[in-house]
Amino acid sequence: MLAAGAPAAGLRTGTGESLTDRLAAQWRQAGVAQVRVAADLDELADLADRAGGPVLVSGVDLVAHTAVLRHLLTSPVGPTVALVLTDPPTDGRTVLREERGQVVEAGRPEQLAGAATGIFGGAVRVGREDVPALVAAARAVAAGRLPAGAVAVELVDSAGLVDSVGPVARPDTTAGPVVDQLFAALTGQGALVLAHRVRLLVAHRVDDAAGLAGAEAAVAAVDEDRAELRLSVKEKDDFFTTYFVSTWSPYVTKVCARLGLSPTAVTMVSVVFAAAAAGLFAAGGRPLLVAGAVLLYLGFVLDCVDGQLARYTRNFSAWGGWLDTMADRAKEYLVYAGLGWGATAAGFRYGWALAIAAITMQTVRHMTDAWYGVLHDEAARRPKNVGAGGGGIGDRLNAASTRVQADTGSVSYWLKRTVVFPIGERWALIALAVALFDQRVALVAVLTWGVLAFAYTGALRTLRARWMWVPVLDTVDATLHRDDGPLAARFPVARRPGPLGLAVLAMVVAATLLTLALVYGDGWPRWTVALGLVGLLVAAAGAGAAHNGPLDWLVPAALRAAEYLFAIAVGVIGGAPAWLIFGYVFVLTLHHYDLVARLEKRQPAPPLHAATLGWEGRSVLLALATIAGIASIGLATLGIYLLALFVASVVLAWVVRPARTAPLPAGTGGQATL
Repeated sequence: MLAAGAPAAGLRTGTGESLTDRLAAQWRQAGVAQVRVAADLDELADLADRAGGPVLVSGVDLVAHTAVLRHLLTSPVGPTVALVLTDPPTDGRTVLREERGQVVEAGRPEQLAGAATGIFGGAVRVGREDVPALVAAARAVAAGRLPAGAVAVELVDSAGLVDSVGPVARPDTTAGPVVDQLFAALTGQGALVLAHRVRLLVAHRVDDAAGLAGAEAAVAAVDEDRAELRLSVKEKDDFFTTYFVSTWSPYVTKVCARLGLSPTAVTMVSVVFAAAAAGLFAAGGRPLLVAGAVLLYLGFVLDCVDGQLARYTRNFSAWGGWLDTMADRAKEYLVYAGLGWGATAAGFRYGWALAIAAITMQTVRHMTDAWYGVLHDEAARRPKNVGAGGGGIGDRLNAASTRVQADTGSVSYWLKRTVVFPIGERWALIALAVALFDQRVALVAVLTWGVLAFAYTGALRTLRARWMWVPVLDTVDATLHRDDGPLAARFPVARRPGPLGLAVLAMVVAATLLTLALVYGDGWPRWTVALGLVGLLVAAAGAGAAHNGPLDWLVPAALRAAEYLFAIAVGVIGGAPAWLIFGYVFVLTLHHYDLVARLEKRQPAPPLHAATLGWEGRSVLLALATIAGIASIGLATLGIYLLALFVASVVLAWVVRPARTAPLPAGTGGQATL
């Protein structure tokens, strides 16, 4: 757990036990069942090589709350996670730099002066896919210096975690504790390491008796449970959530924990609240609208509580993360449906049209949000000299954004977080608008602010993306996330104008068809759908092309917009009821959010994804149904089919497959080996 002869090896705690023994006991209390102490790095490499799951490596100079250790062991941010402290840099210890929660550089030169954001806490949980890199790093460091002691912790595997290419670090093997050298070498092997920062709780690395005494006093001065409850609230959240929800939601979290409720149960209750609010909005009448607004607010509070409860109880799962993402969107779109229904029932002709516009705009916007996040994460872990953009206005925008984000609590900070129209602000706006005015005003307000936010974020992100120049879709399955079907796979590849240009062209064609259908109404001929389909299918020619342009991360969003606009146009031309068009688009959003949630949670493709026919296959079927004069039947049939596939995929992915997974042998399943 510490290099041989290191000062901390012989330290005694205030109770008389050795620091090594106490830390080992704390690891067990945190959730580790078996402890193994390696005599040197070669033995550590052998232990890790035989491990059947993730491995945790720790030094013995760490003095911390047990909760800190438990949080590292259970961290859901990624497969490989390092403990990061905010202590002042200490000679010999690894000072590291992180971006977007990722360790992008570890060690020297020269201790990352001016760019350091933390110090390595002497403990790192290594995901199963990164264990070979850990073994190679341990053997490489061992070959370059004297044997050293260390500790390895084998954890239960977390389903669905996958390896990623990390930054190229410069490991330092000339000085510092052995565990620091091992960590630097691990990052040098290309492992993607996420950062788990210590806040509110206490964690220090010590070298002598005075340091140990000071660290123990600091640990004793903090109420561990109270700090954990405060930690359940996100460190940085949006304005409405911070000041109107998180000020009292931790008390609800505490009650839920005492009642033994799971985060999933709280999520489902929040869905019920949102669905009830949508029903009241549909019914209309001032008392019901006000009651619906109150239920919507309480539903949002519970939406925050489920995440806080997961963090407070350390009850994380891939299923819970996926469900939270899907439930958030389903709740919001149910509310849009209630508003559209209510506005129409109140005599406003275009109530459903506003709801359809809101769900389409918000979904396409979310697609750009998700893929820009992937782009930014990928850019953060790439060497900074890579890229064709290189500075300019994008570089200046990036620096300005970093400064604003660092100025927490300032007016500019809150303006930046609010102008993008996050979910808390959306729900607050809906609740206020519908309670003070009506459903129509609420939908118009959502659309207005949403479009302005979309324009603002789209313009700035486009400039910054050109500066970063990272081919994101080349790092994932482009066919999956484009949502291409078998028809697109057979199209000849078009090299020009490129996949984004083709997707945008398809979007323009679909938008034009919809505009003409709305202007000319029932007089617009059905056969023109065939021409629109031909224009739409040009995007299929980009399916096999390389998606390595600086803006190709926009391709999935452009394809979503093209498909939705075409489906709406088909419904209008075919005379389908507006509520049916909304329902079909709603089902499509479930399918596409499933893909996004799996991307963000590092999950594989849905089990029945191939049966969804792809965006082009679905569009062909709708076009044929419209030309045949059965657009409503086509929308209803295809929508029910896609919904059935979605439900079946959920059952297969989260019920059947986990049940078929064989349990680990006794002594390893649900335990950890040190």
